[in-house]
Amino acid sequence: MHEWALAKSVIDTILNIEEGDDIATIIEVVVGIGELQDIAEDIFKEAVDDIKLNTPLKNVKFTYEIIPAVLKCNNCGHEWLYRDSVDKLTDEEKENIHFIPETVHIYIHCPVCNSVDFDAIKGRGVFIEEIRKTH
Repeated sequence: MHEWALAKSVIDTILNIEEGDDIATIIEVVVGIGELQDIAEDIFKEAVDDIKLNTPLKNVKFTYEIIPAVLKCNNCGHEWLYRDSVDKLTDEEKENIHFIPETVHIYIHCPVCNSVDFDAIKGRGVFIEEIRKTH
């Protein structure tokens, strides 16, 4: 259940960044979830809601934004959306990527030059996108 560990990290990070009276001014936190993180969103959101109850963030609204994954070919420079490639995969291939993300290079190729030498330049990880406060 890495969703709970990720949720705890988000809460702990906010508490470490903000101190004292600043925490009381927080009204909303926007959390970015990279498409490549491949987490169970409902479990993650439930974990955040549960963990924040025992913190000064208990009344803070959390909103979530899914960040599309963008891949960039290191051979030809072409950029494309991960979801366009994933839609063409079998369920077994998707599952393999889910459990061992490094296998993505076995199943996905640049749609322009067919290279497997590409990087995810956007859409990875879970991060705090914005902390909104009262003024």
